[in-house]
Amino acid sequence: MQSGLSSAIAQTPLLGEKDVVRAAGRSSISSFLSSHPALSLVRPSGKVVVFSTSIPIQLAFYALVEHDTQSAPLWDEQTRSFEGLLTVSDFISLLRDHSNRKLPPAQLSSLTIKEVMAASRLPPPPGGRAPPGVRHDSFPAVKPTANLLQVCQLLLSTGRDFLPVMLPEDSRVLAVVTYTTVLSFLVSHFREHRRLFDDPIGELGIANGEVVTVNASMRLDEVLGVMEERGLAAVPVVDDAGVVVNVYARSDITFLATATDADSAVLNLSVPLGDILAQQRPDVATPDRLFKCSPGQTLQSVFEIFASVKFNRLVCVDEEGRCKGVVTARDLVAYFIS
Repeated sequence: MQSGLSSAIAQTPLLGEKDVVRAAGRSSISSFLSSHPALSLVRPSGKVVVFSTSIPIQLAFYALVEHDTQSAPLWDEQTRSFEGLLTVSDFISLLRDHSNRKLPPAQLSSLTIKEVMAASRLPPPPGGRAPPGVRHDSFPAVKPTANLLQVCQLLLSTGRDFLPVMLPEDSRVLAVVTYTTVLSFLVSHFREHRRLFDDPIGELGIANGEVVTVNASMRLDEVLGVMEERGLAAVPVVDDAGVVVNVYARSDITFLATATDADSAVLNLSVPLGDILAQQRPDVATPDRLFKCSPGQTLQSVFEIFASVKFNRLVCVDEEGRCKGVVTARDLVAYFIS
């Protein structure tokens, strides 16, 4: 009787076994992140570009291009404090706003960062009470001692893509953290030999959701409008048959890098997206190259692809190459700590 019962139990799978394994995988990631401070993300040879709010905004954005960086903290010399972050996306939005209102580019080039901030001041970000070690004001930042789980939680709760690591004693910014920064650290240092992530990403819902694509014949301004309306950082580019042929990201500053002044930058907004993509140098390994996956690939394999090619997103396609979704570094971080 006892032997028969043991045999029956051995042959019957545990109820909710798949859910248990998934929870164990996420728990192991959360534990890993909790055990490492934000200081772990600071590279000894890394640099942080900081702008004074008194400099012309156009000069600041061309400095971003020159330093090949996506964001920079803003220092107000009068208040002796950081007032926010300037990103490439901010300048793109500013250019589109001036273009839509048909304001002369010369007016844009004469404005300082502080003047632009005063004209477009936004309310403080949402997110409720900040975790320990976190500043939660107009310039959210984390102490170097805050753990990476807290960093991820603040990124997700505020809807931000960039988060400074700051020394509270003298307000020095040591680094600017992104989802990609966290994921790169994770894939480089996380060591878990159990197979905890064998479920297909399509089954987990990571690559699902509304699919938004654009065509290369669309003007850049039209593409940026679609991305702003849907809150997208990147969008797959498809041909007339709906097959994915490229990807365009707001972080792509090709049209800024090729502009000689604000006038030409605004004019580039009317250029077809295909022409903008054709200007990209194929010899440069940018983080926004097109890499694909399928809904049937396991989370483990997608995790490993991120580790090997060091990029920001995967376009999920079916067997015919049609877009089924986009998997980003943010999606993976959100899944792991949910």
